[in-house]
Amino acid sequence: IFLGRLLENAQEHSTVIGKVWLTVLFIFRILVLGAAAEDVWGDEQSDFTCNTQQPGCENVCYDQAFPISHLRFWVLQIVFVSTPTLIYLGHVLHLVRLEEDHRERGEDEHGTIRLRGALLRTYVFNIIFKTIFEVGFVLGQYFLYGFKLKPLYKCARWPCPNTVDCFISRPTEKTIFIVFMLVVACVSLLLNLLEIYHLGWKKLKQGMTSALASDQESTQTHSVGVEVSRTPLQNLNFPPNYGGVQKASGTDARATSADSS
Repeated sequence: IFLGRLLENAQEHSTVIGKVWLTVLFIFRILVLGAAAEDVWGDEQSDFTCNTQQPGCENVCYDQAFPISHLRFWVLQIVFVSTPTLIYLGHVLHLVRLEEDHRERGEDEHGTIRLRGALLRTYVFNIIFKTIFEVGFVLGQYFLYGFKLKPLYKCARWPCPNTVDCFISRPTEKTIFIVFMLVVACVSLLLNLLEIYHLGWKKLKQGMTSALASDQESTQTHSVGVEVSRTPLQNLNFPPNYGGVQKASGTDARATSADSS
């Protein structure tokens, strides 16, 4: 029940690209890894054989060929890539709980949580960290194993008496599985980049729209002020008897000047 509610909230408070990313995560990563990876990689160490009878040589060669099992490496990748999303979902559940409390108190009639403010910042950081982890694990896989398994592996580590030949079981099938997981990781990375672009372009578009709206308002205010200042005198509404008062003031001024002369 809790997992279903968590997934429901994740779908509800994610963008369209985020929903596709969750689908890729659960179907093409978790389900495939749990259903098929164990059968493919179950004999990874048991069928790793070397043409030597020297005790310990086969173990150290296996350790050199596979510093960490592919299966455990992909599990760690899923855990690290999913952690930012789980943190974001924790933030969403916190806001949902607050919204339910407000609704019970009658303080909120709408009951909606929008992707903005602190929630939007958490979502953006979630995407950024997912992208960083995705790139890091793809590069790590490349430097640890490469993207292709060769059937023959040569090893010269101690205590091997010389360079020995070691053989990997089902290298072609495992290579196909490696390429599949790599493609899924690249698709997830592409979705993260598209989502960053989508959110960045959306916010930039909103900012430009707000700036244009404020410029138009200031321009209209300035034009109204100019029109008022240029209104001709004959169109102005003067108070009653303004003309008589003005004439009387002119007569008094002329009389005063005559007396002084």
